[in-house]
Amino acid sequence: MKIKFCGAAREVTGSAHLLTLDSGYTILLDCGLYQGGSDDMDKFNEEWLFDPASIDCFILSHAHIDHSGRIPKLVKDGYNGCIYCTHATRSLCAIMLLDSAKIQEMDAHYYNKRQRKKGRKNFKDPLYTTKDVELAWNLFSGHGYNRWVKVNDQVEILFRDAGHILGSASVTLRITENGKTRMFGFTGDIGRPNRPILRDPQPMPEVEFLICESTYGDKEHEAAPGELEHLLKIIKRTCVEKGGKLIIPAFSVGRTQEIVYMLDQLETDGLLPHIPVYVDSPLSVNATTIFGAHPECFDNDLNEYMLIDDNPFGFNALTYVREANVSKSLNDSEEACIIISSSGMMNAGRVKHHLYHNIDKEKNTFLIVGYCSPETPGRKLRDGVDEIRVFGDWKPVKADIEIMDSFSAHADKNEIAHFIANQRKSLKTLFLVHGTLDRQEVFRDQLHKVGFDSVAIPELGQEYEI
Repeated sequence: MKIKFCGAAREVTGSAHLLTLDSGYTILLDCGLYQGGSDDMDKFNEEWLFDPASIDCFILSHAHIDHSGRIPKLVKDGYNGCIYCTHATRSLCAIMLLDSAKIQEMDAHYYNKRQRKKGRKNFKDPLYTTKDVELAWNLFSGHGYNRWVKVNDQVEILFRDAGHILGSASVTLRITENGKTRMFGFTGDIGRPNRPILRDPQPMPEVEFLICESTYGDKEHEAAPGELEHLLKIIKRTCVEKGGKLIIPAFSVGRTQEIVYMLDQLETDGLLPHIPVYVDSPLSVNATTIFGAHPECFDNDLNEYMLIDDNPFGFNALTYVREANVSKSLNDSEEACIIISSSGMMNAGRVKHHLYHNIDKEKNTFLIVGYCSPETPGRKLRDGVDEIRVFGDWKPVKADIEIMDSFSAHADKNEIAHFIANQRKSLKTLFLVHGTLDRQEVFRDQLHKVGFDSVAIPELGQEYEI
C-alpha cells in the first residue's frame, strides 16, 4: 500500500490523505478547504495532487469545512463514487457545503466586480456552486457508529465517535489483500473528554498504521471546572460593569451550540444577567436545528439536563438572527449584549462586520474560544496586535481580548496521547498531520518518550510505502 499526504501536512486545514492499495484501488480520506493566508498555499484549493476521477472510494471523518469543503469540487472534477460518513455528518454537510458554495459564489462575484471597475478582464469562477453541492449531496451515504461497513471484498470501514463535533468519527479500515488482512486508521479530529453535549472520544481498534491529528501537540488546555465561572465573570465585567458588547467569534457547528448550552445552564440557574443574547449566523441557526435531530450523539449529562429543560439551545433572552438587516442593526445599537457569530477565526462571515464596528471601543470584549490559523484576524488578536486591518481600514485594538482555550473542540497533547495509547503495541508507523511543524516536532518528541518509536511528519505531497 501507499499513502500520499495531499493536505493538512504541516498545516492545520485542508485535510486530504490518499491511500492506494496494491491492487490499485484508491481511498481518499477527507477533502477539506485550506483556510489561511499563507502565500505558498494560494492555489491549494484550486489544484489537486491526484485525479479526482480516479478515486474509487471517499471517506469523510466529519463535517467541518477544513475536512469537507472541497467535496463539491471533487465531484465537479470527476469523482462519482459513494461518500461514506456518519448520519449526523451527512445532515450537517447538507447545510455547511451549501453555505460554503454561496460564499464561493459571492467571493467570485465581488472579485469580478472589482476587476470590471479597474478595467481588467481576468475574471474568476467560483471554486464550486450550489448546483455542484446538489450533485455531491446525491453521493452521501450515512452510517452508524460501531458497525463495520463493507465497501467491497477488500475494504471495510468502522466509524467510532471522535467527540469533536456532532457526527465526528475516527476511521478504521480493515483491508484484505493477497490473503492478508491489515488494519489502517485515521483519527480525524479528536475531541476532548468531559465536554458538554457530546460523548467522550471512543478509542479506536488497534491498527498497524495511523494518521493522527496534532493541532495542539505542544499545548495543555485550560482545565474545564472553572469554565462557567470564567465565562460569567467576563459577561459581568463587559456587559454589566462596562455596558459593552461581548462578541464571541465561534464556528457555526459545535462551538456555537456549546456556548449557547452553557448560557442556557446559567439562565436556568438564575445566574445570567438580564441582557439580550444573539446568535448571529444563519448557518448556526440551521446547525442548531440539526443538533436537536441527532440525540444519538448526546452524552448522558445533556440527556439528564433535558429532563429539566427540554430545549437546551434556547431561552427567553436568546434570539437567533437570520436576516442581514437585523445583523446590521446590532452594529448600530449601543445596548449591552452578547453576540455569538461566525466564523471563529474572524476571517469571514458576519463576525467580521462586528469586528470592524466594535474592536475600537474600550467597553467591548472579544472572547476567542478556539484555534485561529496564522494570518487570520483571530490569530492576530490572540498574538496581541495594537491595530488590525478589516475591510481595507486599519482599526486600533481598544476592546479587551479574552481567550478561553478550554472551549477547544481539539484534544490537547496529553488528551491525544491518551486517545492513541492503546496503539503502542500494534503500531508500525504513526503519521502526524493537521498541525504546524513546530507543534508536531514537540509532540513527536513527547510520543517517543512514551513508547511510540516510529513517528513521521509528512510534507505536502509526500508519499510513503507501507
